[in-house]
Amino acid sequence: MVSLILVSSGDIASTNQADELLKMCEWQELDPVEGLPSYSFKHARMWWMKDGCLWEDDLDKRWAEATGEIPTEIIFPSRHSAASGNASLTLHPIGTMQVPDGETPEYGGKAADCPPPNPRIAAWWRELNRVATDLTEFDLSLETTHHGPWIETPSLFIEIGSTDLTWGHMGAAKILAGIIYRGLGLDGGNGLGQWNGNGRVVVTLGGGHYAPRGNLLASYEGIWLGHMLATYALPFVKNEDDTVSGMWENSIRKAIKATELAFPGGEIVCSMDKKAFKGWQRQAIRDLLSELDVPLLKSAEIIG
Repeated sequence: MVSLILVSSGDIASTNQADELLKMCEWQELDPVEGLPSYSFKHARMWWMKDGCLWEDDLDKRWAEATGEIPTEIIFPSRHSAASGNASLTLHPIGTMQVPDGETPEYGGKAADCPPPNPRIAAWWRELNRVATDLTEFDLSLETTHHGPWIETPSLFIEIGSTDLTWGHMGAAKILAGIIYRGLGLDGGNGLGQWNGNGRVVVTLGGGHYAPRGNLLASYEGIWLGHMLATYALPFVKNEDDTVSGMWENSIRKAIKATELAFPGGEIVCSMDKKAFKGWQRQAIRDLLSELDVPLLKSAEIIG
């Protein structure tokens, strides 16, 4: 098992998290990979990119080709940007499955596709809520699936937001670095969110970018989260003959397929924000999930 931590050298929120991680244990400096610094501790590897990661595709394959090690998961410490300017700590999967084939996603990634989500995201969300209680100026949230890069390895972004006033906040960097440290088991523990091949995994459909449904469901122990699709990632078109088209179907198909890859043996279910959709859109989603044999459950059914 190799957990690859990808650091963006041009991003102070990323480098601060990495610097804090380097202080927490005795990392060994490795030979440069693609001419860039890399480090090793236990099963973790840290690789410092020259600038950012969003447009650096196939980083998993590039690491494997250079080192002979195949990453089993990728962690991206990063900054988060938002027009609101609110201080925030966030976690999210990546993907641009709603972008039509042939188009270039605005913030990296592969059009019409999404990498597998990292199974740890729900457990790390619970840990974030547990350890960040003193950072009262920061909002805590999951985000729905968005942006690049394209890789084929389960991944997540762990972020400090959302302007230059908070990207360099050392207290936030220490909190998130600690989650990575404990979450990957670098402290000698078992780690947090290691998939064991058994459990119910939720793909959320609809709602805002800051994943209110995911935030709620993943706050409960025993809940696993896959991809989370905001309403904007499910674009519908109703044609004159009443047929339904648009990238919504591709988004759901790809999100479920990628989640199945990340959670082998898992029971994949969906949770839908009904208020986010019109009646005909809800019916189209139900018909597709029935075809895919994926249950659509209410929150109460998932939480138990």
